[in-house]
Amino acid sequence: MAKKATQKKDQILHQEDEIKDLNPKTHQDSPQDFLANFNWHNYEEGIDVIEDGQLKEFESLVKDNFVDTADDDVIEGEVVYMTDREAIIDINAKSEGVISLNEFRYNPDLKVGDKVEVIVDLREDKTGQLVLSHRKARVIKAWDRVNHAHDKGEVVNGFVKCRTKGGMIVDVFGIEAFLPGSQIDVKPIRDYDQYVDKTMEFKVVKINHEFKNIVVSHKALIESDIEEQKKEIIGQLEKGQVLEGSVKNITSYGVFIDLGGVDGLIHITDLSWSRINHPNEILELDQKLNVVILDFDDNKSRIQLGLKQLSSHPWDNISESVKEGEKVKGKVVVIADYGAFIEIEEGVEGLIHVSEMSWSTHLRSAQDFVKVGDEVEAIVLTLDKDSRKMSLGIKQITPDPWTDITDKYPLKSKHKGIVRNFTNFGVFIELEEGIDGLVYISDLSWTKKIKHPSEILALGDKIDVVVLELDVEGRKLSLGHKQTKENPWDNYEKEFGLDTIHNASISEIVDKGATIKFNDDVIAFVPSRYIVKEDGSNLSKGEEAKFKIIEFNKEFKRVVASHTSVFKEQERKNLSKVSKKIKASNSEKTTLGDLDVLADLKQQMDDK
Repeated sequence: MAKKATQKKDQILHQEDEIKDLNPKTHQDSPQDFLANFNWHNYEEGIDVIEDGQLKEFESLVKDNFVDTADDDVIEGEVVYMTDREAIIDINAKSEGVISLNEFRYNPDLKVGDKVEVIVDLREDKTGQLVLSHRKARVIKAWDRVNHAHDKGEVVNGFVKCRTKGGMIVDVFGIEAFLPGSQIDVKPIRDYDQYVDKTMEFKVVKINHEFKNIVVSHKALIESDIEEQKKEIIGQLEKGQVLEGSVKNITSYGVFIDLGGVDGLIHITDLSWSRINHPNEILELDQKLNVVILDFDDNKSRIQLGLKQLSSHPWDNISESVKEGEKVKGKVVVIADYGAFIEIEEGVEGLIHVSEMSWSTHLRSAQDFVKVGDEVEAIVLTLDKDSRKMSLGIKQITPDPWTDITDKYPLKSKHKGIVRNFTNFGVFIELEEGIDGLVYISDLSWTKKIKHPSEILALGDKIDVVVLELDVEGRKLSLGHKQTKENPWDNYEKEFGLDTIHNASISEIVDKGATIKFNDDVIAFVPSRYIVKEDGSNLSKGEEAKFKIIEFNKEFKRVVASHTSVFKEQERKNLSKVSKKIKASNSEKTTLGDLDVLADLKQQMDDK
């Protein structure tokens, strides 16, 4: 037993810092002084007779009543006294601890007797005072609670403190957590400020222990509830069913409707019987409305909804005044290349084909006549209520200009028109609205060789024309532009007639001959055999000489000339003179000398 007492003495001395005052009378001596003056001899003798149960009871008493201030564990203490700046906390240590009241700002109702969680910050400060921290204890406990909530998937309450970039800052158990904007709600949030200073429920979705970051989500709670609703709604979906929903998102092609956890799409064409340019013309975000289910895929993940189907079709209630041959008024709602759609009543449209916009046979774009939003008058040409189709015409509002075409535009009459369109074979000239005529490329100029009308004309130009041909039944008008001027080739035919001789120089040496330019309009061709000079050589580029016209065609503007024919003609003339001279001397006797002269002249001509 003496051995046991000695071991107990060593144990008590080892734990002396953890023992409260053992003096049962005054409690004034420190544990160290008390143990130093303690009569261990009597204790060792007395302990021999103490039973083991009493020793265990003593050890339990020491353990339950004394706090180890060296540990970093969170301790529960009691407020025993308060000053203006500090709170005195009893934690069953050798002395009370102090905490600044700043750490209790969240709890302005703190009072003596309250239990608070603390941690030992300093065992002794400069004055020997035990310093405690309530803030650090709260943080440690908060992290324990946050980790537990994250691991168990529990719902926690948090206070939204303020906005920040991309989301909100939330106070959870005294720790700041981040709430991303995408995790606030299942629908897009446009006003974050509406959540500031509110207490909400959250799930802890992510914890970064290294950087002490916490991410929470309110959306996760909503989604779990929505998922149950979604399964219930999808199980009951049927085509033709009418449901209530709210506008979740608006796009250019349609509107997404929240049906209570399930989203459906109303295409823009199913919003209204009348045409609209954008869904926001008739709907707005968060608007409540009834919709009808038109279709869905096999797993019901893509739901097609309709709004206009909840009302009767406007064609079923079309006015009796709308019938063929009657005049109607409407607004241009859509323009295409082939025509324009006119809304004459809400949801009731008719098509004006571009061919019914003008009496002209030369078709243009519908945009040349009308634009979206224009109010127009038209005549109902055809009406089919069963197929809900109607064709209209606006040219029928005015008289057909071809009715008296022969009086206004007789043959060979001269007029002024506007260039409206080009083709490879000519140009269309508008004489008036509905009256177009074609000028073939060959009738544009007397002298120029034109490959395309745009070489000499531009759209919008005003030119003079002459009526060449008129087909009333075919509504065709043939015009000429060059006919408004005198044909210079009438004069050229006289000036450059056959056998006339002109001075000119070789312009170009070309294949099989050369060309010579008499003026801007008349360019003649000289075949290779006709560019030979009297000495046997050929004319070169730029060399001037006399040329004889050997061919002139006014219709095809073809002129052919020859230099060789000029001196060949002179030789023939010389030979003719000699022959006449011989014939004139018939009365005289021909001598051998005369015959010799004639033979020599003939030889020279043959050599040349």
